Amino acid sequence: MRFRIVAIAALALAASSAASRAADPRYPDWPCTQAKVPEVSLAAVWAGPPLDDVQDKWKDNAKVGALVSKLAARKTPLDDAEKSVKEFLASSASDKTANAKLLFAGLFDTLNAQRSSVMNGLERVTRKQREAADRIRDDTIELQRLQDATPRDDSKVDALSNQLIWETRIFEDRRKVVRFVCEVPTAIDQRLFALGRVIQQEME
Repeated sequence: MRFRIVAIAALALAASSAASRAADPRYPDWPCTQAKVPEVSLAAVWAGPPLDDVQDKWKDNAKVGALVSKLAARKTPLDDAEKSVKEFLASSASDKTANAKLLFAGLFDTLNAQRSSVMNGLERVTRKQREAADRIRDDTIELQRLQDATPRDDSKVDALSNQLIWETRIFEDRRKVVRFVCEVPTAIDQRLFALGRVIQQEME
């Protein structure tokens, strides 16, 4: 039992140590192997007409707002989203350019906000993992002390052993979730770029 507990704790702490070595020292809490790009620039995803005259106006258009929510949802397959863009702009007639600009402005705002929320969440989890690693280390040291004590209090040893197993399990579960969620900002970037391209094509 003692070897098992120490081994589990050592694995968790090793994972924490690897995660804490940020690839970019500017973002010490960023846990992903992908480089952190805090914001997507408009120029990187939009080569259409300027959006200065629309900006937040898309929020005042109920039809555009509803479509933006649908297109920005990750549960909406990209193929379906692209089809919805084409159908919407095909029905826009003389207002196609204006509606296209409103639609992309809404997507840019909404997907950027989603992206920021995900990235902030990842960094919060990193800080929690660092705190958890500290607790695991301290509890491991305490467990070793209790195991070596004379006389030995088996009830305390068992209680702390169970606590350590629980702590390391949570630590490992979070680590797996982080690895999965690290893919989300890139997926959002790709979605924004793909939908922006379709919108621009439909404007031509």
